[in-house]
This record gives sequence, C-alpha cells and structure tokens, in this order.
Amino acid sequence: MAAGTLVDTSALYALLDENEPFHAQRRAAFGEAPLPLVTTPAVLTELFHFLVRRFRNQEGGWRLLRGGHFEVSPISTADLPALDKLMHRYADRPMDFADATLVHVAEREGLRTILTTDHSDFETYRIGRSAKFRILPGR
Repeated sequence: MAAGTLVDTSALYALLDENEPFHAQRRAAFGEAPLPLVTTPAVLTELFHFLVRRFRNQEGGWRLLRGGHFEVSPISTADLPALDKLMHRYADRPMDFADATLVHVAEREGLRTILTTDHSDFETYRIGRSAKFRILPGR
C-alpha cells in the first residue's frame, strides 16, 4: 500500500473556512494524516470555484497548495474510461466527477486513507471491488 492521504473538496473547504462546522475537526485530522496529501485537478477545480463563490478570492487555496504538502495526481485521457465506469457504478448516489477521480487514484496508486466530510459517499465507495476507505477523521 502506498503512503499518503487522499483529500477531497469538502475537507479542503472545511479547513479553509473557519465558520464551517467541521473546521476544527478537519484541522486536527490534517495534522495526523500521512503525507503527502494527494488530490486531483477536479478536486482543485471544485475548491477554487467554492472559494470564489464564498470569499470572492482564491488566496486560501493557493496558500494551502504553496505549503508543500500536496501532490496533485494527474488524470489523463487514458483514465477517462475508468472514471466513466465508476460514475455508472455509483449512479444511484450519484458520484460526481471529482469523487470519481479520487476513487480512481486510490485504485491506481494503492491509497486507502481519505480526508473528507462526505462520510456517506466514501463509506459507500469501494477501492477495486471490495476495499473500504479509511476515513479521517472518523465519525
């Protein structure tokens, strides 16, 4: 199993927004998460979109990324069929594109731990056919 922790949009946003109900909990979880913190371009797109809508600027996101603890895992054209398959598999949720990229990266890179506030989604998603995510922080 590879070292590192996946990070989704909800955890990043909760870390940056001090008024978010999960802020303190996520801040503590970030300190405990195995490095590097791994995310995808789709997650960053969502994050910067929400930051502009909420704060009218993106500086918090850039400050986080400049900290040197993040690795952005690429998604290429070759990954698209796997993403399509995942989104169809979880169509009843429905799985969004950013979540699909995280599940795919987990499968591709052998990552099992994720920082998220979306427990219900990531408790449902499986890595491969059966492996469960280790979700930080726990409920």
